[in-house]
Amino acid sequence: MDAEILEDVGAVAKPASVPKTKSLSPVRKWLWWIAVLIFLMVMIGGATRLTDSGLSITVWDPIIGAIPPLSEVDWVKAFDMYKTTAEFQQQNSQMTLQEFKFIYWWEWAHRSFGRLIGIVFLLPFLFFLVTGRLNGKLTLKLLILFLLGAAQGALGWYMVKSGLSDRLDVSQYRLAAHLSLASVLFAATIWIALGVGRKREFAWSGNNFMALLILVLLLLQIAGGGFVAGLDAGHASYEWPKMIGAWVPDGLNTLQPLWRNAFENALAVHFNHRILAYVIFALVMIHGWSSFRVSALILGYAVFVQICIGILTVMMHLPLGFALAHQATAMIVLACAVANLHARLVMPEPDQDPLLYRQGLQYQ
Repeated sequence: MDAEILEDVGAVAKPASVPKTKSLSPVRKWLWWIAVLIFLMVMIGGATRLTDSGLSITVWDPIIGAIPPLSEVDWVKAFDMYKTTAEFQQQNSQMTLQEFKFIYWWEWAHRSFGRLIGIVFLLPFLFFLVTGRLNGKLTLKLLILFLLGAAQGALGWYMVKSGLSDRLDVSQYRLAAHLSLASVLFAATIWIALGVGRKREFAWSGNNFMALLILVLLLLQIAGGGFVAGLDAGHASYEWPKMIGAWVPDGLNTLQPLWRNAFENALAVHFNHRILAYVIFALVMIHGWSSFRVSALILGYAVFVQICIGILTVMMHLPLGFALAHQATAMIVLACAVANLHARLVMPEPDQDPLLYRQGLQYQ
């Protein structure tokens, strides 16, 4: 009799069965790999820009363009097409075929890596969709990511096209847009990866708003970096903390109307890039001190390292390695800012695992 009673009590004490769902861990890992590939893509793009390789391929063919020149005749043909650009005629007229191959391979690698990202995104996406691992909301987010990625490729050609006329370089406006969209894709991929299987609830506290503000300012700063690169504005001054011997150098407002200086005056673009860096650093320090959370402290350290690398890059007259390190740390800082904001908004997703959600545990 006692055994029967204990059996009945045990049956009542057993938790309700938790509905089984397919693991989202593969989706999360896949998105992290996409983020890594986007990071590498930005680095290759930076190297392409810093080696003046972006105009070496004068046509855009998303399919056939994946095949590089396969014979000496093909190389000569590609070189002849490059010779029609203003960059070659006014700046590289003494370039040899061997030197042309060097810049061609950089641009080819940049475009081919973009195609690779598209494939690595699309095929697993279709697999996860068919196998039922994606709900409607997540599917929509991933479709938007894919479309933005395709738009990024088109924007890249739109940027290159601006340098194939009478310009020596691509438009700084289009370069900044291209870099900004890449940064948004990188940040959005990390955001979605962090949120797979989790619920976001934003509380409008001062620290949470500060985390959001810092993320927005970082994206603006990266866009500003695109203008610095597009105008070669890093060469406007090699001094720090002053510029051309002054805290506020002369020549910041030489263009009319005045707004053009923020986008077309190399000295002003460089100066503004520095000032915004100081503002971001101050906000990050305040944010880290007031919240004293691990994610905020890591963000503070990352911003400090980024500024130090930026200063060294300028003072050493923009060596290629330091310039690329500066761009790489910018992406790392952006990732830290996304993670810092996301850490303030996340709760386990209730419809994924009700039992774990009731216990306040993170759904895996």
